[in-house]
Amino acid sequence: MHLAQPITLYGYKLSGHSHRAELMLRLLGLPFAFEAIDIFAGAQKTERFQKLNPFGTVPVIDDRGTVVADSVAILVYLANRYDDRRAWLPADPAGAAEVQRWLSVAQGWLAFGPARARIIQKFGVKQDLAAAQALAQRLFQVLETELSDRTFLVGENPTLADVALYSYTSVAPEGGIDLAPYPAIRTWLSRVEGLPGFEGMPQ
Repeated sequence: MHLAQPITLYGYKLSGHSHRAELMLRLLGLPFAFEAIDIFAGAQKTERFQKLNPFGTVPVIDDRGTVVADSVAILVYLANRYDDRRAWLPADPAGAAEVQRWLSVAQGWLAFGPARARIIQKFGVKQDLAAAQALAQRLFQVLETELSDRTFLVGENPTLADVALYSYTSVAPEGGIDLAPYPAIRTWLSRVEGLPGFEGMPQ
């Protein structure tokens, strides 16, 4: 799709939340400009950024004047705005509900499990590592079962569910969580990585 000007993505390259928004842009083949927001230097607290997102979190996109904050909201916006085939966000009620289920998991179990364990281990944030790792293991046990008999999280084709869960799952070892016991998850990660336009998180 040709855009008169690229979408601006405000994010932090080591953030899984930012990566899922960037990944969606790439999978849709949309041109975008990345503007780095150094969250550890407090760039998200500046008056300029607070005008984009008063909550002071990344990512945020500016699509030619339409500003959308929150990674999951960005996924939904991009799918509704640019995916004419409705492949990434199914139009049928059951399919849409199943995708929403996983988007909720991304904002809950994934965020407080693997993502939190990673931020504790990688960035030295003082929180309960054991609790985050235990939550991650419970999540991955469910994911392993769900993915044992399907190609992607919602059937045979990739959806926003896969984009939402990929980033923090792929870097779970950075939070001290071994993915070796989860062959179905590792196979699923490889399938996502094989999608046209895919680019992984920087290590």
